[in-house]
Amino acid sequence: MIKFFYKLILIYLLVITCSSVIAQPFIDDIRAFKKQDSISAPPRQAILFVGSSSFTKWRDVADYFPSYTIINRGFGGSTLLDVIRYADDVIFRYDTKQIVIYCGENDLASSDTVTAKMVFQRFRKLYSMIRAKLPSEKIAFISLKPSPSRARLKSKMLEANSLIKKYISKQKNISFIDVYPKMLNADGKPKPEIYVEDSLHMNAKGYAIWQKIIQPYLVK
Repeated sequence: MIKFFYKLILIYLLVITCSSVIAQPFIDDIRAFKKQDSISAPPRQAILFVGSSSFTKWRDVADYFPSYTIINRGFGGSTLLDVIRYADDVIFRYDTKQIVIYCGENDLASSDTVTAKMVFQRFRKLYSMIRAKLPSEKIAFISLKPSPSRARLKSKMLEANSLIKKYISKQKNISFIDVYPKMLNADGKPKPEIYVEDSLHMNAKGYAIWQKIIQPYLVK
């Protein structure tokens, strides 16, 4: 009877733990960021890169921008909704002079029901949150990229980019960084040589393209 009771407790704890993880996706990433900050205090007045795996996997991003102080808080697989959920942890806890965002691609890939307009609305909500707390902060949004493995989403990606670009053009202290065209061949198809095997994430050649496009927008 006692053994059965303990088994029930273990099952209960397991269910609670699993439910917590499901309810808080990416919580391990957030905890890792906090632990990293506790070990080494993040620099002040840095440029914050925040968003999904295109930033997460850019582990040597500081080497691409040696004249700038960069904090990378990309967490792989995240959507705009996730960045909104953890904004206090991955954005507002830092002393920044500019915020660079790459996110939205996973939103479209997460479900066929997610539309370009929904991605735009999520971006606008994130932007409004940042503006409410940081009214004059410099912001840059990197366009969704043409990932070969997500070719079926091309029309949605282009529409989302167009909606976000149009909105940004009417705002102050925010730039739209369009990486999409430079990642295409002359035939209009994505350059396969700038991606790793999954045809989703970039290799050094892809990041070199990003570096050239992004750097002029970074604040000194």
